[in-house]
Amino acid sequence: MTQEKTNSKWRHKLHEILYEADTPYGRVFNIGLFITIIASIIFVMLESIQSIDSQYHDFLNAAEWVITILFSLEYIARVITVKKPLKYIFSFFGVIDLLSTIPKYLSFFLVGGAHSLVALRALRLLRVFRILKLARYIGESTNLTRALKASRAKISVFILFVFILCVILGTIMYLIESGQDSGFTSIPRSVYWAIVTLTTVGYGDIAPVSALGQLISSFIMLMGYAILAVPTGIVSAEVVRMNKHNVHTNTQACPYCMEEKHRDDAEYCYSCGNKLNE
Repeated sequence: MTQEKTNSKWRHKLHEILYEADTPYGRVFNIGLFITIIASIIFVMLESIQSIDSQYHDFLNAAEWVITILFSLEYIARVITVKKPLKYIFSFFGVIDLLSTIPKYLSFFLVGGAHSLVALRALRLLRVFRILKLARYIGESTNLTRALKASRAKISVFILFVFILCVILGTIMYLIESGQDSGFTSIPRSVYWAIVTLTTVGYGDIAPVSALGQLISSFIMLMGYAILAVPTGIVSAEVVRMNKHNVHTNTQACPYCMEEKHRDDAEYCYSCGNKLNE
């Protein structure tokens, strides 16, 4: 019985470090993991530069092995500290953790042959998924995600409106510029030009040459600035509305069901009803 209580206490403490950034140990762990993720992404980028990889290949390879082992230990620790390991393994961050770790181990099995080398290169790029782990440590990302979800109906209607507008404007420009040898050779190509112009990207690969076409394109460019501001306003209004009714939550995750965003004064999980860590 004593051994069981000791194991339970040990798992609770490890769970607190891994899943609760509000605690002192959890804060230190998250900062260290944050730095490790950034270093890993930098190494992946440097490895893609042939001149640097040829000169520092051994160092980059050794550093990647160290980081991979650290992430492997973190993944195993996260699995053993939760009551329902499969829920974490198949969760979004569980899949990301796995995808960012396995490429280095798979390199043992993909050797020789051009096809294997191409596959290995593609798998190694999966390590970039580690940057998605950073979302855990940006508290405001949760509020932004919730605001985007709440605004998805309005944003969808707005995007549909913009698409219809681009089709109409592209068709008009095709009628005006089709005989001017200006690149408007079809309606889809003209719609592409309308999208590029309305979003103020302006590649310049297609440009109107007639006076009427240039007048319309000037109107589209000015309208683009107003259109780009609409989604920002929709999301910002939703964030303000949510902040008015927001209840402060902490970073604690339930060790049973992995649910997060519990109130500071919560003793039990709002999802499964089990007791949270003290």
